[in-house]
Amino acid sequence: MTRTDRPTGALQEAHIPVQAKLAAAWASFMFLYIYVDYLALYKPGFIDDIRGGVVHEFDTGPTFVALALTLVAIPILMIMLSTTLPARVNRATNLVVATLYVPVSVYNADGESWTYSYFYGLSIGLELLLLALILRAAWTWPRTIRATAGRDLAQARV
Repeated sequence: MTRTDRPTGALQEAHIPVQAKLAAAWASFMFLYIYVDYLALYKPGFIDDIRGGVVHEFDTGPTFVALALTLVAIPILMIMLSTTLPARVNRATNLVVATLYVPVSVYNADGESWTYSYFYGLSIGLELLLLALILRAAWTWPRTIRATAGRDLAQARV
C-alpha cells in the first residue's frame, strides 16, 4: 500500500523565536560545560588532587567553591533569563554574558598537558561555537518597524 497524500516540495522552515534559540544554546552550553568537568575526573590523578584539596592549582576552599558555583550558575540562569527578560534587556544581557564567557571557556585549557589537547580543543571549540551562536542571535535580534516610519516614507515620496 502506498501513500499518495504526502506533501511534495521543500520543507517549511519553522519560525523559532530568538528567546527560544538563546535558551537552547545556553542549555547546550551547560551540557558541555558540565560534561567537560565530569569527564576531566577520568584523567589520572585528578581525583587525588581533589582529595588533596587542589583543583587546577587552586585550593578548594570556600572561595574556590563559591567562584565555581558562580561560573556554573550564570549560564544556568541565562537559560531562564533568555526566555523571560524583555527584548532590549535580553539582547544586552546575552551579548555581555556570552562575551565574558569566551575567555572563561578558553582558560579551561590553561596548564593542561598536550596529551589532552584533543579533548580540550574539541570541548572549548564547541563551547566557543555555541557562544558565537548566542552572540549572533542576540546581535541580529529582529527589530520592529515603527508605524511612523512607513508614514514618513510615504510623505517623502509625494
